[in-house]
Amino acid sequence: MTVKDNLIKVLKETEKYRPKIIAVSKYYNIDKMMEAFEAGLRDFAESRAQESIEKINKIDDTTKAQSIYHFIGHLQTNKVKYVVGFFDYIHSVDSLKVAQCIDEVAKQKGIVQKILLQVNNAREPQKFGICPEQLENLISEVSKMKNVKLEGLMNIAPYTDSIGELQKLFSEMNTLKQKYCLKELSMGMSHDYKIAVENGATMIRLGRILFE
Repeated sequence: MTVKDNLIKVLKETEKYRPKIIAVSKYYNIDKMMEAFEAGLRDFAESRAQESIEKINKIDDTTKAQSIYHFIGHLQTNKVKYVVGFFDYIHSVDSLKVAQCIDEVAKQKGIVQKILLQVNNAREPQKFGICPEQLENLISEVSKMKNVKLEGLMNIAPYTDSIGELQKLFSEMNTLKQKYCLKELSMGMSHDYKIAVENGATMIRLGRILFE
């Protein structure tokens, strides 16, 4: 199956909901990214700051200019200077400290950086993200920042076969999105994107199911 074949299948499965499909290219080379671009994809996600920037910079200028780049990896403050302004969206903002650092670097660069706040509503200790009860205060603080634009929320659900558990977690995220009147909800990956879109995902992050 080609990337185009895989994309057509995903589009058919999600056409009722029309989410933005983000190709998670972090494990794939430039040839695969170009194949995805030729298939019609324009949104690409990476998770390692300097490595992904080096990779993307090898893409021709025309293709690069027509693409939208999403940073989805854990972001440490010492990596913020590389990510801000290079990536159109940062999905993985998980603390006030990181948000403040993004705001400061964006101010220095004279831009407004789009971000999403990562919520760990499954409360998995091995994963990053804030708890839902911390969200209100963080949104309040971020809303005061002049060089950050809060676009929405992101989560990474547990890898489970329990449809009921996934529906519960995704539904909770959708409730939070609506409560705070946010635009985007980034959730759902190759194994659970169908459940995610049924529960309000506006962005789905797909790797294996597109590229393999």
